[in-house]
Amino acid sequence: MDRLEEIFRMQRELAGIMPPGRYPPDTEGRISALSTAIIHEAVELQRLTNWKWWKSARPFPSEDAREELIDIWHFVIQASMELGMTPGDILEEYTRKNAVNRERQRSGY
Repeated sequence: MDRLEEIFRMQRELAGIMPPGRYPPDTEGRISALSTAIIHEAVELQRLTNWKWWKSARPFPSEDAREELIDIWHFVIQASMELGMTPGDILEEYTRKNAVNRERQRSGY
C-alpha cells in the first residue's frame, strides 16, 4: 500500500470514531469547519516561530512544530476525502498545480 493511501486509511478510521453529531451535516459546512481548523493549526505552528522581532528569540521547538504540522495534515486529508479525492487525485492535482507554479516562476510571476 502506498504511503498516502495508508494515511487516508488511518484518517477514514479516525473519522469513523468521531461523534457524528458534532460534525456539520453537509459538505460545505464540513469544508468550512475543516478550513477553519487548518487556519488555526497553521497559526499554532506560526506561533512557535520567532516572528515577533521585538521579543528575544527562543530556541525553535521543532518537535512541537512537527506535531502542529501533522495536525494540519489530518485536516487537509479529511477535507480531501470530503471532496471525494483519492491519493491519485491528489497526485494529479498537485502535478497540475506544480506545473502552473513552475511556469509562473519562469515567467516572472
